[in-house]
Amino acid sequence: MIYPKIALAQSIIEICSAKGIYNIIISPGSRNAPLTIGFAQNPNFKCYSIADERCAAFFALGIAQQTQKPAAVVCTSGSALLNYYPAVAEAFYSQIPLIVISADRPQSKIDIGDGQTIRQENVFLNHSVFNANLTEDASVENDLKINKAIETAILQKGPVHINAPFEEPLYETVSELSVEPKITNLEEFLETKIIENEDEIVSIWNSSKRKLILIGGINEANSIDDAVLENFAKDPSIVVLTETTSNLHHPSFINSIDSLITPFDDSDFKELEPEVLITFGGMIVSKRIKAFLRKYKPVHHWHIDTLRAYDTFNALSKHFVMEPNDFFKNLLPKTEFVTSKYFSKIDKIYDLRKIKKQQYLSKIGFSDFKVFEKVIESLPKNSQLQISNSSAIRYAQLIEIDPSIEVFCNRGTSGIDGSTSTAVGAAVGSGKPNVFITGDISFLYDSNALWNSYIPKNFKIILINNGGGGIFRILPGHQEKPVFNTYFETSHHLTAEHLAKMYQCSYFKADDLSSLNENLELLYNSNEAPGILEVFTPTFENDVILKQYFKELG
Repeated sequence: MIYPKIALAQSIIEICSAKGIYNIIISPGSRNAPLTIGFAQNPNFKCYSIADERCAAFFALGIAQQTQKPAAVVCTSGSALLNYYPAVAEAFYSQIPLIVISADRPQSKIDIGDGQTIRQENVFLNHSVFNANLTEDASVENDLKINKAIETAILQKGPVHINAPFEEPLYETVSELSVEPKITNLEEFLETKIIENEDEIVSIWNSSKRKLILIGGINEANSIDDAVLENFAKDPSIVVLTETTSNLHHPSFINSIDSLITPFDDSDFKELEPEVLITFGGMIVSKRIKAFLRKYKPVHHWHIDTLRAYDTFNALSKHFVMEPNDFFKNLLPKTEFVTSKYFSKIDKIYDLRKIKKQQYLSKIGFSDFKVFEKVIESLPKNSQLQISNSSAIRYAQLIEIDPSIEVFCNRGTSGIDGSTSTAVGAAVGSGKPNVFITGDISFLYDSNALWNSYIPKNFKIILINNGGGGIFRILPGHQEKPVFNTYFETSHHLTAEHLAKMYQCSYFKADDLSSLNENLELLYNSNEAPGILEVFTPTFENDVILKQYFKELG
């Protein structure tokens, strides 16, 4: 076995191995050469080389999202580290374990004018769960910090930063380890599976005639027992709203929140106003449901999560530090159904909405909305769907998705910056057939995601190109003026055709319903290389069609 000569690098590598860290994404550089040599020569690791640090970090995020184990990214000193920051913030808010290992100059070289040198210690302090600032020599103190960082990433499901100063020479190797690092045992604290003040909670539950359960993303498939979901469905006092990324399904659940509530007036909102709001899962996409619950506040808002509880609606009353499934398995046997028309009234409205939606979709022309309907309808069963942010995830929220398909989106920070890279990493991490739906601005912004030698051949990108940031046409304030077109919408006439050729991806295109159906079939049947289907939609009609949809629902 070949090891780096620098003892501190040996310690980091050996502790990562002992802790079961397997996926290592390396951003090429010189200062991190001791780490690169050690990781790449060790059969206990699967190493990837990705040059663009921002893409590398989101690729690692996608792997960690799927494996639910920390992936590590390794970079050289200087601005390379800062390019990891968008993915670090996403990991922090999406509760995904990510380990950043940065090589640094020795402390004596900081702020003296040395090249490729910045203040790296604690650079992610506001968006990390632990920071290990190591000293140059191997030591028990350093070992304990490295152990603590990895354990914290696992236990708190978030990003950690290990900063390691190395002095030249950097490339020397040895055939024997010079260290025997201290390895600590991971002390997992058993979560409480007991509901505190249970009698009070049961009493509130049993006396409430309007209980709203709002499920955010991203939940593991089958994370909630079928018996629990059936209980929700049968209780006349419960309405369940699910986001597309919730990955929880039942025929009686409302999975297009905006289609339900957008046409509501004050009297409708009063009918939906909950006495008890129960939330679990991640961030909520729907702006309308957030606005509704902030105005029509529940008497009780309970959030169930093992780590955090955001007061999204300014009404949080209790945080149950439990797995949601454990909470409901504990609570529901002690509760009883109450007489209520809450579900029946809302369900009747939603049934009418679904009829009107199908009527509307059947008559509209080729547009973003129509494309999403046809694309989602075409998705292979048991595949995985990754969706980019902005208008893409919002359109997807309006269309029913087959329950066999797992859906993911970077909703921690809701940025467009690493959607493609995350999707590629997720495809690698899951090993499942993966379809990624994205908009043109998001795709172009993260086009270096395709500068990646590890993209599975069955990875499919469906790129909806409407000539700019279409979401800004949907938002209030849109006007056809130079300032809007240039600085908000970012109008352009670019296509992905030459990018696809450069990165050796199969390329297909469509600009009407007939060519869309034909090329979707070609895309799914082509597995010799990753595929891109670019769908061109009419820039000036998409927002009109979508806004008219919500008008016709009422």
